[in-house]
Amino acid sequence: MPTVIQLSAGKALTVRAAADVFLDSLGNPNTVRNYGIGVGKTAARLGEGRPLASVADDEIGEALELLWGTAAVNTWNSRRAGVLSWLGWCRERGYEGPMVPAWAKRLAVPDSETPARSKMAIDRLVARREVHLREKTLWRMLYETAGRAEEILGVNIEDLDFAGRRCPVKAKGARSKARRRGQAREDFVLETVYWDAGTARLLKGRTRGPVFVTHRRPGPGKVVSPRDVCPDTGLARLSYGQARALLDEHTAVHGPGTGWDLHEYRHSGLTHLGEAGASLLMLMAKSRHKKPENVRRYFKPSPDAIAEITSLLAPGDSRR
Repeated sequence: MPTVIQLSAGKALTVRAAADVFLDSLGNPNTVRNYGIGVGKTAARLGEGRPLASVADDEIGEALELLWGTAAVNTWNSRRAGVLSWLGWCRERGYEGPMVPAWAKRLAVPDSETPARSKMAIDRLVARREVHLREKTLWRMLYETAGRAEEILGVNIEDLDFAGRRCPVKAKGARSKARRRGQAREDFVLETVYWDAGTARLLKGRTRGPVFVTHRRPGPGKVVSPRDVCPDTGLARLSYGQARALLDEHTAVHGPGTGWDLHEYRHSGLTHLGEAGASLLMLMAKSRHKKPENVRRYFKPSPDAIAEITSLLAPGDSRR
């Protein structure tokens, strides 16, 4: 459990003390790590020994600009959100302090630069003879489920519903059902992904353990969870880095690092569903996004698809 620092409401709160008590109040270690960067560096820039009440709003904005003014949009928004949460938390508890000024605004997130591959390109890659069955299955499953690579790589054979062509996954930012140290997969709310015939034809072989495993057993000094090792072969679960390297090996055209990215399958699947006429609500259900603007970043219709729908505007019977 995190250590709670008890502060007197009547005592002046320093910048460092305010940062510490806020971070100690957070239960999720990922949130602590993420917010700790923004809050910690901002506190250091302001002067850790100063009373929090002596800091002006504009000083907060200037600190953010100096630290992350030239950073990527997502980085700026993340650091700003951490500082905003910190100062709001202090005000809610009666500690005087500044606010993030209105001019230090949250920036609109740009469209993702991840490309959407054509269905033909994906089919051809999966059909190549030199590609191992493991990679074929992973790539087809990523495409048909439109799932994140980490989610699909974390699935075990026992999780698969072969008849229903679906399985539960631990999604990004999964909600916790219990607060305890060393949470297991069953302590989180799982979400369901669905695949079709392409994946169903490839899912065969072993009957238990991780769906995707390496060709080697874990080294003698490596501690691996029982869930991450096949009980029949002793092979360990395939990692994201290994899966990414395998995809790059088969798609790179200008040397290592120039091939496809695993996330492109998610973009491609959602784009092709959108081109086929799937509604926004159905795309949100498939991708499991909660906000429409997030789905929009994944939908990248091809020039041919845009040209085809534009033909609906042709006068009379001139459309071909």
